Amino acid sequence: MPDPSLLETFESPSAEPFLIEHVSEEFTSVCPKTGHPDFGDVVLRYQPGALCVELKSLKLYYQSFRNEGIFYEAVTNRMRDDLAEVTKPNWLQVITLWKGRGGIKSVIRAQAGDVPPEFAASLR
Repeated sequence: MPDPSLLETFESPSAEPFLIEHVSEEFTSVCPKTGHPDFGDVVLRYQPGALCVELKSLKLYYQSFRNEGIFYEAVTNRMRDDLAEVTKPNWLQVITLWKGRGGIKSVIRAQAGDVPPEFAASLR
């Protein structure tokens, strides 16, 4: 089961608004229907409040999905929920870009908070 307790934080270095974007190109989970591995990229984009997510802990959190039988949509929404709960950002987006299977590639987007229009537009 994905483990949000792996996520660690540190104090934001600035009280002024700024954007953080982390891209993971090595995400894996397991298709709950076929048992085959799913491969994708994860884009985490957020404007921190008081806390930022620590990168090693983020990597370990992502790795906790490795053997999990979970659909793309559930992965993306779970990440959004866990990361928003731990970091309490001003706003946050999680975008997962899944490698093709059977000729179909998937992009799943989930957000928390008031995402600025230039980023929120990508959800429509």
